[in-house]
Amino acid sequence: MKSSGIGGQAVMEGVMMKNAQKYAIAVRKPDQTIEVFNNDFKSIVKDDKFTKIPIIRGMFNFIDSMVLGMKSLTFSASFFEEEEVQPSKADRVIEKLFKDKAEKFVIGATVCFSIVMAIALFMILPYFISDLFKSFILSDMAIAAIEGVIRLVLFIGYIGLISLMKDIQRVFMYHGAEHKCINCIENGMELNVENVKKSSKQHKRCGTSFLLIVMVISIFFFMFIRVDSPILRVVVRIVLVPIIAGVSYEFIKLAGRSENPIVTFLSKPGMWLQNLTTREPDDSMIEVAIASVEAVFDWKEFIEESPEEVKIQVQD
Repeated sequence: MKSSGIGGQAVMEGVMMKNAQKYAIAVRKPDQTIEVFNNDFKSIVKDDKFTKIPIIRGMFNFIDSMVLGMKSLTFSASFFEEEEVQPSKADRVIEKLFKDKAEKFVIGATVCFSIVMAIALFMILPYFISDLFKSFILSDMAIAAIEGVIRLVLFIGYIGLISLMKDIQRVFMYHGAEHKCINCIENGMELNVENVKKSSKQHKRCGTSFLLIVMVISIFFFMFIRVDSPILRVVVRIVLVPIIAGVSYEFIKLAGRSENPIVTFLSKPGMWLQNLTTREPDDSMIEVAIASVEAVFDWKEFIEESPEEVKIQVQD
């Protein structure tokens, strides 16, 4: 395989694909036509130097992904509003205060709220639950390990629960279509429905894998970085989240372009977890994903530049 560098996200009845600073959102509208929206994404980082510093770049990339993901979801949802909803008092206040930047404010506030809730649920709550074991377990290392196990159980349980929702299942089908399209072109095959159907719905650079790596790496961080004060322990867990995200990003970035057996082995748990967050898409979903890819990426040129051994392997 040769890494294409493109990535994406499933949205409501569609797929968002991003290539460098360009992104496209393709949505299957209620009338069954495909709407494709193209735009350039402006990162929160204005200085390119930060995008080249390992770990630091991962912190900013995580926030960028959250912002773009929220924009993409908002765009896709706009096609499925059943009736005109009257703006609330809060909506009118925000419109008055921020005017043409109201949408940016709402997206920013939603992203911040999502990050705070995720930290509270997956970083702080496991700490308080594991703290209950201190009455009969004296080892701080063991308590930290228990905290990590609780964090993993909460994370996997959360994914398992939301995967039972009908609407989320369709999103996961589009997630599968996104992966299958990327795998198709990275394996040197022509991007069409038949070839995409034959491709894997798992990918090393998936956001699911990234989040699992965050959970695992946090175990090691909190096992070896310890403080005595309970308040400081909570503060440390909050402060270290961006660093953990940065380290996790570096691993995912390496995994996406490496065929090293050790990296492949370490990527396996994330790939297995993707069985929960991806499902086999139907042909209409694949068509949407293909439209999104073609709006930002010249896959024909990419295949022509791919190593001959990749093309031969695919043909065999």
